[in-house]
Amino acid sequence: MKAAVPSRWFPRGALAACLGCFSLVVSVTAADWPGWRGTHRDGLSPDPLPDRLEQAPQPLWRKSIGHGYSGVVVAGRRLVYLDDTAGRETAHCLEVQTGRELWSQPFAEPFTDEFEPGPRCTPLVEGDRIYVQSCLGEFACLSLDSGKKQWGFHFRDYGMFWVKDRSGGPGAANRRGNSGSAMISGERIFIQIGSTNGAGIAAFDKNSGRLLWKSQDDLTSYASLMTGTLAGRHQAIAVTCEGLLGLDATSGEALWRVPFKTGANRNVLTPVLDGDHVLFASYTTGLRRVALEVDGAKIRARQTWLNADLKINLATPVLVGGHLYGHGPDKDFICVEAATGQLRWRQAGFNQYASTLASGSRLLVLNDAGEVLLLGADPTRYTELGRFQACGKTFSHPAYADGVLYTRDSRELVAWPLQPSRR
Repeated sequence: MKAAVPSRWFPRGALAACLGCFSLVVSVTAADWPGWRGTHRDGLSPDPLPDRLEQAPQPLWRKSIGHGYSGVVVAGRRLVYLDDTAGRETAHCLEVQTGRELWSQPFAEPFTDEFEPGPRCTPLVEGDRIYVQSCLGEFACLSLDSGKKQWGFHFRDYGMFWVKDRSGGPGAANRRGNSGSAMISGERIFIQIGSTNGAGIAAFDKNSGRLLWKSQDDLTSYASLMTGTLAGRHQAIAVTCEGLLGLDATSGEALWRVPFKTGANRNVLTPVLDGDHVLFASYTTGLRRVALEVDGAKIRARQTWLNADLKINLATPVLVGGHLYGHGPDKDFICVEAATGQLRWRQAGFNQYASTLASGSRLLVLNDAGEVLLLGADPTRYTELGRFQACGKTFSHPAYADGVLYTRDSRELVAWPLQPSRR
């Protein structure tokens, strides 16, 4: 959902599946979209977007699918999406050019609530492996070639507990299902388990599944993890129910923390990294920028600004040219100067949710009504360059790979060519 949904609508989650080349070992290329918010989890694509959208393109293919808020990812000549099939959370692998199914693999028990059944976490592909995570905490590494399970575990093995009262209590994911996505850096895969047994966040060997470290007692929000080198330390950066924090990627040592609580323990957005700064927003506290600074042998987190009016709820913005662009707090679309937190402009008419990705000076937005909008990344004014109806109601983040946009709702997955394919 890595897609996401409005506050009372929140189907925790978000998005997106994984893919690879037709050979057993897949190399992620610049034209791929291998995980949540793309290759670097920043919503940026190296693939150019068109100058304008004069009309809806002719779809390459359409495919009927099951329920779920998880989005799509692409690697090489394969595409993977997750849905609810015959009462199981299931991974499906398609041929990217035709939509022909190559295999499907059930991997977890079903989950449903008053919103919709189906997976909400974005899968992740690297090499010949796919990593999938269920609403109820089943984690599995599958073969991209066949869908066969390579290794896996359940969050309850590390002390994660389930709260049956969905209206309140500790841990958003503990009562509403997991939405966040794991993150790979080097040989490690980082997973936010959410446990009071010292496994709030854990690192595993991505090939064998061997536990490398576990750290903290934080319970899990809906947000996805990030990794990066900030203030000279390679870190896993997480938004939990207790706040924003960074852990040493090698050891799991807690390096810094910005504690804050939100209503219903429901942090959603993915942290946005900008040099040695982290930008993050919640619907309770607003949008903030934190500077990470070397302080002897330690790292100090210093808040440089907080814009309490920008209570962004569900959609992570993209950072382009020193400005944040994305769905705002009041059914609007906003542009914010990253260095100061100043709101540059806002545009009404965006309902409850909209996913945003970017390439160069263009933004591509998919709103919850299923409309695709092409916008200019212009800090001086809102500039619309075209739109078309792509799907039905959706809270799933799209994928953009090799000039093709992939959108899904609860019934259909569609491939929309926006630029000539180079595959």
